[in-house]
Amino acid sequence: MAPPSAQYRVPAAPPPILDEDLADILSRDIHWETYLTARLISDRDVQLLRRYDKRSEELQSSLLDENGPMYVDAFLSVLRNVTKEETVQYVLALLAQMLAANPARAQLFHQLPEGHSADPYTVFLRLLQRQDWFTQDKACRVLSQIIAARPPRPFGAPSAGGAARGSEGGGGVAAEPSEVAVAALVDWLCGQLRRPTNPTKSVPCAAAALATALREKSARVLFTRGGGVQLLSPLLRSCNTPANSQLLYEICLCLWQLSYHKPAAEAMAGSGAVKGLVDVVKGAQKEKVVRVGLLALRNLLEDESLGLAPDMVEAGLQKVVAQRGLQSWGDEDIPAILDYLSEGLKKGVTVMSSFDKYKKEVMSGMLDWTPSHTSDLFWRQNIDKFEEKDFQVI
Repeated sequence: MAPPSAQYRVPAAPPPILDEDLADILSRDIHWETYLTARLISDRDVQLLRRYDKRSEELQSSLLDENGPMYVDAFLSVLRNVTKEETVQYVLALLAQMLAANPARAQLFHQLPEGHSADPYTVFLRLLQRQDWFTQDKACRVLSQIIAARPPRPFGAPSAGGAARGSEGGGGVAAEPSEVAVAALVDWLCGQLRRPTNPTKSVPCAAAALATALREKSARVLFTRGGGVQLLSPLLRSCNTPANSQLLYEICLCLWQLSYHKPAAEAMAGSGAVKGLVDVVKGAQKEKVVRVGLLALRNLLEDESLGLAPDMVEAGLQKVVAQRGLQSWGDEDIPAILDYLSEGLKKGVTVMSSFDKYKKEVMSGMLDWTPSHTSDLFWRQNIDKFEEKDFQVI
């Protein structure tokens, strides 16, 4: 299968979403000198924090351009050494604001000064265990961006799920801290999807973080092994409403990225994801949602070993493609994807136009305008089969 950038522009990862209460948290006044007196942070940290805190966005950006790694190190120092909830939330809000303004700032966490005060992976993994949801949410989102921004690893470097497990037996190579973080984050995200700790925010948080983290191949491997695909697919149905457009986009973006991982694509084939994606493409109002849903379906159709063309035809994708093809699109990729799907699905029509499929549809009591209803060839070839089992189908 072609790499993501081979034919179409890669969908951008969703931007960090700032909570409605972020402004309230950033309005707090933090007395940094208190932590200096308690020897929790250094004098250098206090100077940097005072220079950055409560400044204009332009000045903050300039300070980060000038000495970003030092400022990030100061933030990490607070998060590692200070336990007061109000202060931890405040620093996380600063980081969320920083990454929302420029997601590329996540690279600063990989450029920390020599002898830096804290390992970012350890800091944010620990924060995921805190009780308050704001801290968990922001730690999760920031950590996913840090992971996605890490530099390319040398050829042959251990990957998550490989070296990590091998080291348990004592004879393997110890996994890098970043790989351990990937495994821990994926496990936490699967847990939030499986048993949400927050009834309204767990799923949106997990989907947004996954849409970023799954850029990493190792995250796709671990997420698939953890049964993540089976957790995402039902969300396509439950979240398929205009009010959930952003969440739906992020779920489709996750599935699109997973479609490049063969085991994940196979899991999607048996999880109802195809029908869910077709329904999303059919009903979505946002162009970006339609596009990423089509890209995921395109990948699944392109891999002929999956044999999903009949499932797509049965789900009504042909009709959806025809209807969407009549629309005008601002995104130049969408017409090309629709043309590809239209051609690819023609092969599926032949497979679907069988009496067994027709019988299954009739016996289910749910009739739709599938190819068997409109194909003269189907009726000519199968008319005698209606007599089977004392005209059961009739």
